[in-house]
Amino acid sequence: MEQVNALVLTGYGLNCDNETAYALQRAGARADKVHINSLIDGSVSLEKYHLLAFIGGFSWGDDHGAGVIQAVRMKTNLGRQLLDFVSRGKLIIGICNGFQCLVNLGLLPAIDKDYRRRSVALTYNDCGNFRDDWVHLKVDPQSPCVFTKGLEHMELPIRHGEGKFVTQTEILEKLVAADQVVMRYAMADGSPAGGRFPFNPNGSLDDIAGICDPTGRVFGLMPHPEAYNHWTNHPDWTRLKEVLKREGKPLPAGQSTPGLKIFQNAVNYFKDGL
Repeated sequence: MEQVNALVLTGYGLNCDNETAYALQRAGARADKVHINSLIDGSVSLEKYHLLAFIGGFSWGDDHGAGVIQAVRMKTNLGRQLLDFVSRGKLIIGICNGFQCLVNLGLLPAIDKDYRRRSVALTYNDCGNFRDDWVHLKVDPQSPCVFTKGLEHMELPIRHGEGKFVTQTEILEKLVAADQVVMRYAMADGSPAGGRFPFNPNGSLDDIAGICDPTGRVFGLMPHPEAYNHWTNHPDWTRLKEVLKREGKPLPAGQSTPGLKIFQNAVNYFKDGL
């Protein structure tokens, strides 16, 4: 495949479109920033796109709950198109507010491949406030998630007030059994956060930071991979630069960050003909 086309949703309080499009372009895709209304009025079609990115921000100001109004608007006007997009083997990623929208749509976790039923939620952080921090994440190597292939442990930034993953015990057990829990909040050494704050920044059940559908092609996560697209995005980059300089080692310029690798996995999924 010569060109992988990605659609990055914009509009109504969404504010991570530039970073997400940039990360996808660095990963090798062509990324178009498209307003939600352009999909609804038909001036832009999902047909030519391989990947759909639900980005972070505060859609409709989260006035009725994070991602709720966006989900209702899209399900009402684009519900059939979204289901067709998934059924045709395309990829969807939902980041932060995008993750919240996907669970409200029912596209995640899609237990038993039911992409219409809402069975999990992302609600207010246990700490009672908005968290803007960096977290350690442990990736399940058994997960079918296309986006995290080859990744085990990473750091990514978070910035949310409603990131606590909750669901019924029965649903949680099904997610774990099917390896749909893609990543969990962890300690620096990769061991479980065990619900401890601030390592688990929001109180999520089972330290859950991201999940996928049964196929691994629909992925939602609270951390922001697009915000770690270059090594200098990391808050410790100046210290790392000095350490490498003193050890006579080259800077990691040109190397892929864990955040960028998530998008590269998505692009390579199509380029490899999968």
